[in-house]
Amino acid sequence: MNKKIIIGLIFIFAIALALKFMPEDVHAKTDFEKMQEIARNLCTNPNSTDSRCLEYFRHNSNGLQRTAQEKIGIIGNYESSDFDPMEYLSTWNFNNLAPAESAKYYKETKREDGSLLREYWIHAEDKEIEIAPGVFFPAWTYNGQVPGPTIRATEGDLIRIYFANKGTKPHTMHFHGFHPSAMDGAMTEDFVYPGQSFTYEFEADPFGVHLFHCHSVPLKQHISKGLYGAYIVDPKNDTRPKPDKELIIVMNAFDTNLDGENEVYAVNTQAFYYAMNPIKVKKNELVRIYLINIVEFDPVNSFHLHATFFDEYRTGTRQEPNSYTDIVSMAQAERSILDVRFKYPGMYMFHAHVSEFTELGWMGFFEVTE
Repeated sequence: MNKKIIIGLIFIFAIALALKFMPEDVHAKTDFEKMQEIARNLCTNPNSTDSRCLEYFRHNSNGLQRTAQEKIGIIGNYESSDFDPMEYLSTWNFNNLAPAESAKYYKETKREDGSLLREYWIHAEDKEIEIAPGVFFPAWTYNGQVPGPTIRATEGDLIRIYFANKGTKPHTMHFHGFHPSAMDGAMTEDFVYPGQSFTYEFEADPFGVHLFHCHSVPLKQHISKGLYGAYIVDPKNDTRPKPDKELIIVMNAFDTNLDGENEVYAVNTQAFYYAMNPIKVKKNELVRIYLINIVEFDPVNSFHLHATFFDEYRTGTRQEPNSYTDIVSMAQAERSILDVRFKYPGMYMFHAHVSEFTELGWMGFFEVTE
């Protein structure tokens, strides 16, 4: 037999033998792929959610089972500790930091009319962030996180932002709300180039749930890469019911292969995070959700909450709700305030009512206790 043929057959046999005895975990799916499969098969039934959906994701965050299950690749572990989606839910004006640390980024001073001067130190920087277990994305960020830090004020307060561009592209901060044209951050003459800085100043108006984002060009790139955040303005005379808990939820997505389509969907950046770590609330307490859609490349996103309804305040600019429903649909940059109470204890899913988004990471649970 030809010597080359013999060598080829031996090589093929060696590969087959190696594959046969290769450790099982080499063949295992990645953490994120396994999560996608579970979501697709158990979590997106149009009539009901399979109980195994909840069981899987609850086990996912159960430390007692991690050691054994990690070996076959079915446990999703986030490696990075830079960003905490649970902490982000109720963080604004850097209230998650100790006073000495917070003072580096935020300061408030009372004005003569009783309102506040709120000063912020915000910078843009390039940073790799984790968007799914073991999946990292080269983001452009405000203060090293996506979404950026939440800015919150009361109607009539003066907001002053010292913005520095520590990134590699021209960036800006563009706020939805009232402000002079010089503060708009949208025109080429407004671009803040790498190494430069700019001070934004305007009064907080109107009240509602708004957002800010980079308005440099190409706009779709600067938004999809992560330069956005929540901007909340509370009414000076608030007649709405007082909430027991407030949560900030930003619906976002990531184009990991730069083909103009998203491969990972989430709320507050990390796919399936609130499925693995349910948001804890109490029965009958009033939960106020500040909901923002900033997904690029998809014309419509949605938010659906199981087993209850909520009052929706579109854009939050009126103090009476516009509707009472269990689902809202939003184009990019639309937002609403949702007031909800849960009548019964238990686990309740929330997710996009587009199954593809759910399967790619946009789902979570509320854990309601007595």
